Formats: sequence, structure tokens, C-alpha cells
Amino acid sequence: MKFENDIFVSYAHIDDQPLVEGQKGWVSSFHRVLEIRLGQLLGRHPRIWRDPKLQGNDIFADRLVERLPRVAILASIVSPRYLKSDWCLRELREFQKASSSTGGMRVGNKVRVFKIVKTPVPLDQQSGEFQDVLGYEFYTVDPDSGRARELSQTGDPESQRLYWAKLDDLAHDMAELLEAIEEGPGEAPAQAEAPSERVTVYLAETTYDLREQRDAIRRELQGYDAVVLPDRPLPLVGPECEEMVREQLARSSLSIHLIGRNFGVVPEGETRSTVVLQNDLAIERSAGGDLGRLIWLPDDLVSEDERQVRFIDSLQTDARIQAGADILQTSLGDFKSAMHRRLRPPEPPPPKEEPAPALEPSLLDESPLRRIYLIYDQRDGDEPVVVTDYLFDQGFEVIQPVFDGDEAQVRRDHEENLSICDGVLVYYGAGNELWLRAKLREVQKSAAFGRKKPITAKAILVGPPDTAVKARFRTHEALVIQQRGTFDPAAMQPFLSQLQAG
Repeated sequence: MKFENDIFVSYAHIDDQPLVEGQKGWVSSFHRVLEIRLGQLLGRHPRIWRDPKLQGNDIFADRLVERLPRVAILASIVSPRYLKSDWCLRELREFQKASSSTGGMRVGNKVRVFKIVKTPVPLDQQSGEFQDVLGYEFYTVDPDSGRARELSQTGDPESQRLYWAKLDDLAHDMAELLEAIEEGPGEAPAQAEAPSERVTVYLAETTYDLREQRDAIRRELQGYDAVVLPDRPLPLVGPECEEMVREQLARSSLSIHLIGRNFGVVPEGETRSTVVLQNDLAIERSAGGDLGRLIWLPDDLVSEDERQVRFIDSLQTDARIQAGADILQTSLGDFKSAMHRRLRPPEPPPPKEEPAPALEPSLLDESPLRRIYLIYDQRDGDEPVVVTDYLFDQGFEVIQPVFDGDEAQVRRDHEENLSICDGVLVYYGAGNELWLRAKLREVQKSAAFGRKKPITAKAILVGPPDTAVKARFRTHEALVIQQRGTFDPAAMQPFLSQLQAG
């Protein structure tokens, strides 16, 4: 259907009153820059309409009711005043009513109402029409005071940066919806099979301290033409939230979870936060084997909330949580690289007329041999040799670390070994506990080095010299094989059985 106007901006007029005399109001400034950015994306001048003359106490104008059916998108500037205004809410309801004769409220998986949150209002206090609409939050929450700070074009540099990033996200989504409306059903048969080829990713809702990072990941996913879920806000009632997350995860082939310092919102009737609940349900869903999981923790993550500290500790130590997941505590850039490899794995090399060399990486990937990367410290000397010989005699290909050469080359070889091995065995001998923890963190980050699937088996072989610290050592990250005196092959069986079963 052809529309007379692309967008109608619905707002409470108090939200356009400038705080400084002589300046433009927030809504007027927003209208101007949205019009410019949207025009740049569409390649034409967008028809954006709002009525600056109407006042909340006026009689609802017949001409407004008549024009709403000819509007493609409603952009609601949500604030406390907006939700208390009968006028604003009537605009919303009249648009919804008019949409029934203009193609409905949804175009594909997109809603024709955009909720632009200028000033935060708790979801349970928002009008029912907004309950299922994702919002574009033009504010931040101060982590110390908990107070919301509105983003603006004239605020401090950080506020301005976040404002323009959020506006760009909004403009891209609006442009995509307008183009879909203009194409109409049945006008693009060549794309009929596209939905089945698009990857669907569940990008878990996170806490306010990671909203910016989540927005960045969302933009990256959209750059891959991925379908990003959830496509509506999570309910604040426990059973309803769980039901919706299950339904959205069932449609996904990959889930991504960003873990911050805050515990997050706890739905009514729940003890888990939405962050923990989404992670638990993704674990349950991945048990079927057709959902990959990526979990990111910032490098410098520190939490003062005891509940979140326990959750973070479980991510790093609980084998149940780690099973089938790639957990990376690294920079956001490294995490994005791992995500890119998961979404677009490297293309196989073109076929060659002559047989490839025996150590061609593509052939290694297809080899029936199980590869064990035996990690040990250079000071261990010949101690790991008996372990290497035993594993080799059992039919495993044993990869050993390189210590000589350029530091960068040694590092690249280590990362390559982590990316291609089937199992990792860390020999805890001469290295101290700090060395061991560093190696375990590197194993945890293996997805950032190009791995296509989780490591099948991980174990720590505690060797000489015997110390009280080693005797007490325990972890959920890997099997712990305690050795006393001479090497005991029987103690290796749980690790080898796990490797062969995988």
C-alpha cells in the first residue's frame, strides 16, 4: 500500500520545551536529524510529519484521525508525560486501529510502531500497546546513583556519541521497514528463499552496564543480515518470561550472552535475573545439539553484587554451564572476531589438481586422528616425555608447545594449536598456579583463535614436584588427574574416554 507520509512523530509537547531559552526542543532537534539521516539511507527525502500546533487539551482533530491511515510508521517519543496523556495514547490507538485496513501492525517480523524512550518508564507502567514493542533508549543510567541521563545532541561528548549511535540504529531500522513496505508482498520473488538462508541469533537481553556493547553486537549481526531475537521486550512475570525465551530460543541456531557487573532485573515469581534465566534456558535448549552458545565477559569484569559474583564464578567453573559453549573473557573486539568466525566460517580452500601436503589445515580438520595439545612449561624438561609417548602409543596425535623462535611466532603457534586440537592436556609440573590459571584462560578463549566447535576434552595432569597447593587443587573447568610418583596410565582413562566419545 502507498502511504502519504512515511512517519508520524507522536509526542507530549512538554518534552519539546527547551531547557535553555532560544534553543530547539529535544523533539524538534530529533525530528531534524532523523529526517537527514533517514534521507541519506533511503536516497530520497523522507516524509516525516508531526503537528507542533496541537495541544494536549485540544479536541482530538478530525484531520489527524483522517491522516493516520495514510502513515506508514508511528514514532512515539515515550516519557512519563506521554504515558499520562490521553491525547498521545489516543494517537497510538487510532494508528493501531487504522493499521487493520493498511496491512496490519506487522511487516514480516517488524512492528510499524517505534518506541523511542526519551525518559525511562518501567515496562510494567507502560501502556499495554507498548508491552510487545522493543524500545530505542535515548538515555543512560548512572551506575553509582541509578539516575537516568537523557542523551542529547548538545550534552557532554560521551552523551553525544551515544545519541548519534542510537539515532543511526533507529534510522537503519526505519529505512529497512519503509523499504519492505514499499516492496510489498509478492514483488520480490527472487528473495522468496532468503528467510531460510538467514541465520537466526538470540542476542540475550543484558544489564544497563552493557547496553552499548549489546547495541554494537546487534549492529554487527544485522550487518550479516541475521534475524536478531528477541523481537519484543521480555515479560516481567517469571512464567511468561520463561515461556517467551523458550519460544525465541527454539527459533535460533546461536545464542549470545553478554555478562556484566550487575545482576539485573528479577522477574516476578523468580529468584534468577533475566540474564541468568536466559543463560539457563539456552543451556537446556543446546542439549539438543543444534544451538551454539557464545558467552562474553569483559576483560576487567568486577562485580560487587554477591549474586552476580556467584553467577560469574559458575560460568568459569561449572562444567554443566560450559558444556557446548564458548566462554570468552576478552576484549569486545576479540569477541566480535570469534562471533564473525562462527557466523561466517572460513571457506574451504579450492580443490587442487595435486594432492595437498600432509599438514594442510583443511586435511587436519578432516583427519580421523584425535589431536591432543599437551601444554607444559619449558622448565618441565623431559618430564612430559613419558606422557607424550604413552598418548602416541594409544593412537593419538600429540601436539607439543614450541619454545624457541620469535615471540610472536611462538604465540601464533600456540593459538593455532588451540584452534585445531580435539583435546587439551595441561601438565602442571614446574609451572606455578598463576601459570596454570593463565593457560586455562587461554584455553577458555580458544574460540577467539578460530575454533569452529568446543574442545571435546580438557584435563590437568598434576605432576611433580609434589606440593601442598597441588594436592589441594580443584577446578570444574577440566578433569584433574593427580599423579604421585611414577606416571600411571590408568589415571588417564577418564580423559581419553571423554575424548574418544566426543
